[in-house]
Amino acid sequence: MRVVLQEFLSLDGVAQGPGAPDEDTSGGFTRGGWLVPHLDDAFGRIVTGWLDEVDGFLFGRRTYENFARDWPAMDDPADPVATKLNGLPKYVASRSLTEAGWAPTTILSGDVAAEVARLRRAPGRELQIHGSATLGASLLAAGQVDEVRLMIAPVVVGAGRRLFPADGAPAGLRLERSETTPAGVTAQVYTVTGAPEYGAYGPEHP
Repeated sequence: MRVVLQEFLSLDGVAQGPGAPDEDTSGGFTRGGWLVPHLDDAFGRIVTGWLDEVDGFLFGRRTYENFARDWPAMDDPADPVATKLNGLPKYVASRSLTEAGWAPTTILSGDVAAEVARLRRAPGRELQIHGSATLGASLLAAGQVDEVRLMIAPVVVGAGRRLFPADGAPAGLRLERSETTPAGVTAQVYTVTGAPEYGAYGPEHP
């Protein structure tokens, strides 16, 4: 399976609490819900389309607990997002969880990068990381992410957990496609190419 990292980001890279003020208040975060004013039909079409290839989901503990709290109650069989989230295999990286009631779920409590490497070798299409910025960044640094999909909202949040922290590992990416919704959200899809390339610019470096 290919591992795909999907994130909703602000313009300054914040991934925390995009959907509601109380979605994720960890660390005293009080600015949740910053994505909601920028949602429209085009946003829904893009995100739903990204789910077409999913065969499983990978979460960090915090995101898993939030999803497991909310999505089981969304059981409309006509909702493709709810159907996939509730029905497909889910994996949660956690050393503290001992049980996971949102079936079918497997807890990855050991070497998560090695476990994900094993899943990448298994047959299937995509194992998608939704939210879980800390997990996503660590797997990107470990070379266990094949593609990055970002929905970037035209807002500067100014505080909160970021997907790419200041001390994060470098990574090379190649832009495959980009689309902007009428509400101003930019959908960007990147292939992970390995280590970034470096160069120099100026008259002394033709």
